[in-house]
Amino acid sequence: MNIKRAGSQPSVRGPGEWFTGTVRIDPLFSPAEPARAGGALVTFEPGARTAWHTHPLGQTLIVTAGFGRVQREGGPIEEIRPGDVIWFPPGEKHWHGAGPATAMSHIAIQEALNGSPVTWMEQVDDGQYGA
Repeated sequence: MNIKRAGSQPSVRGPGEWFTGTVRIDPLFSPAEPARAGGALVTFEPGARTAWHTHPLGQTLIVTAGFGRVQREGGPIEEIRPGDVIWFPPGEKHWHGAGPATAMSHIAIQEALNGSPVTWMEQVDDGQYGA
């Protein structure tokens, strides 16, 4: 058994290569072999969002606070709220983030394949975001 005590893992700022705006990542759990699922609490300030990306084994988001947006490639922008659970299938290109005027937090859970849980792509520009 391994207990990760609240506050025992430092928050990190979301890197500019992967995010637009102010994003804080609070690690929750990381996989230890042979497990491969990891999770984090991610908080986006208003207007902040991920770059386009995919996950080799999919991703689940659980919205915990605020109001946000998600979009899969070729689909409409969808609004998300606390209690919503979003599933992106393996390889589906997508982005997610806060609404333009409201912060949003979600728990992100994804599995790593060959050590990698995500493939990052181009930034979501203001036009794609719908600012």
